[in-house]
Amino acid sequence: MRVSRTDQSRLAQWWFTVDHALVAAILMLVGIGLVLSLAASPAVALKKGLPAFYFVERHVVFSLAAVVVMLLVSLLDTTGVRRLALALFVISFAGLVAVQLTGHEINGARRWLSIAGHSLQPSEFAKPSFAVLTAWLFAEAQGRRDMPALSLAIAIGLAFAALLVVQPDVGQTLLVGLVWGAQFFLSGQPVIAAAALAALGAAGLGAAYFVFPHVASRVDRFLVPNVGDNSQVERAIRSFTEGGFFGRGPGEGTIKTSLPDAHTDFIFAVVAEEYGVIACLALLAVFAFITVRAFARGAREPELATRLAVQGLALLFGLQALINMAVNVGLLPAKGMTLPFISAGGSSMFAISISLGMLLALSRRRPHQRRLETPPLVARVPLDDSMGRTR
Repeated sequence: MRVSRTDQSRLAQWWFTVDHALVAAILMLVGIGLVLSLAASPAVALKKGLPAFYFVERHVVFSLAAVVVMLLVSLLDTTGVRRLALALFVISFAGLVAVQLTGHEINGARRWLSIAGHSLQPSEFAKPSFAVLTAWLFAEAQGRRDMPALSLAIAIGLAFAALLVVQPDVGQTLLVGLVWGAQFFLSGQPVIAAAALAALGAAGLGAAYFVFPHVASRVDRFLVPNVGDNSQVERAIRSFTEGGFFGRGPGEGTIKTSLPDAHTDFIFAVVAEEYGVIACLALLAVFAFITVRAFARGAREPELATRLAVQGLALLFGLQALINMAVNVGLLPAKGMTLPFISAGGSSMFAISISLGMLLALSRRRPHQRRLETPPLVARVPLDDSMGRTR
């Protein structure tokens, strides 16, 4: 299909302004996720008494739907993205409140709503909308001193973090806090204030160790591996040594049969055992390319709100992937965080598609507004004054 530059349709404008390399890398990541789902999911499905390809079929359906959602969101302009972010955050925030009132508990955490027989995690959808809204508020704080934008950004951040903590979901709280802190710093706020907030965040993590027993247990098992049951992390780390550089071969891994979360939190370990460390590094490179390229494109945006939003969304995507992979290689305690487009999970898949759709929409090339408003240049005709001089 060829698209002419004279075509003024929205699709044609999207095609000539979107970052093709970013779109290609994201679609490559989706394809990789489909292949890896075939490697990790059947063993988990059989262990749960489900058909062998139950999770694979769901992954295919969710991936195709997620790509459609991502492309539709990427068609929006900057105003449309902000309106979508506001609506999505209000709905997600209401969902987070509803989770505490009616949500069902799984593994000691109350994070999901049951809708028409399906589990929905509102916090996943709140994250991208939160990044866009706080970016706009930080930009308004710099441009309009008469508006309490900075106070609103702080209030929204604290409210969102509080709802995540009571679930409890310390991992997501850490991720959101890192993105919020980065936007605070990049928006030009005083360095001393950023350092103070960083210290406050570190104190909050320390408090979580003493308040939440499961956090203390995970940290203790991370620092002192011989304390308690550390089987999932230990098996995940062992998969890297057993897989070597080139892996044992597709379908030949055994770690996935003993990891209950092999298709979600620990799918990176399955990749290591069956495809090897080289494949893991290649996957890491794809995530790094998307994150760095998006962050760099955001840095070139002249409008502060758009720049902060793109960079916040890029960090949200990259840090989530980095945390998941760091847990799998034993560099961080277990967090319960999915690997974008690779791990199974409908809420995570659709939320990531919205994040990247917003990122693609905001990072599209746009002519400067003044260029659109400036009339064509008109040749100047010399005028003679009363003294006969040309001016």
